[in-house]
Amino acid sequence: MMELQVFKQDGSKVSKMKLNETVFGIEPNEDVVFRAVQSELTNSRQGTHSSKNRSKVRGGGRKPFKQKGRGVARAGSTRSPLWKGGGTVFGPEPHSYSYKLPKKMKSLARRSVLSHKANNNEMIVVDELSVTVPKTKEFVKMLNELNIADKKVTVLLGESKSTVFMAGRNLPNVAVLEAAHASAYDLIDCEVILIEKSGVEVLTEQLMVE
Repeated sequence: MMELQVFKQDGSKVSKMKLNETVFGIEPNEDVVFRAVQSELTNSRQGTHSSKNRSKVRGGGRKPFKQKGRGVARAGSTRSPLWKGGGTVFGPEPHSYSYKLPKKMKSLARRSVLSHKANNNEMIVVDELSVTVPKTKEFVKMLNELNIADKKVTVLLGESKSTVFMAGRNLPNVAVLEAAHASAYDLIDCEVILIEKSGVEVLTEQLMVE
C-alpha cells in the first residue's frame, strides 16, 4: 500500500495517508493518456473556420467573354478558382472536431496520470486548504511555505471553496479545481498536484477499481 506525507498548508508535517493502489499505484498507460488529452483539446476547438468556394463568392454570373475567337482558354465565370478574386478550392469548412472517449478510457487516463504523479514526488497532500480572505497574496504565501511557488500547480479541492478559487485565479501558473471534475489534461498539465486530503478520498471513491 502506497503512502504519502500529509502536510498542513504552512508546510509542517501532520501524518501519512495510505493511497489506493488501483487509483494511485497502477502502471501508467501512455497511449490512453495521449488519447484523453487529444480528445479534450480537439473538443475545445470551435471549428468555425470557413472559406468561400466559387458558389459563395459574390458576382461572376455573367460569362466574361465570348466562347470563341479570342485565342485564349474559354471561361464561364470570373469567380472560377483559376481567376484572381475567384473561389477557394478545398478550403476549410465549419465542422465539429469532437472526439468522444469511452468512460473506461477516461478513467484509466486519470488513474495513469495520478499514479505517475504520486510515484514521481509530483503530488503534495495537504490536510485542508483555506484562506481567510480571497486575496492572491494569501495564496502565494501558502505556495511559498510549501516550496512550490515557482512551479506550475494544479490545486484539487475536495469540495467547492469560493475563497480559495478567487485567491488563486489571478496566478498564471495555478489552476484551482474540484477533484471530482479534474480531467486527465488538467492533471498532466502541471509540474505539481496540490491536493486536499478530502480530494484524495473523492478521487478514490470515484475511480477505484474493485
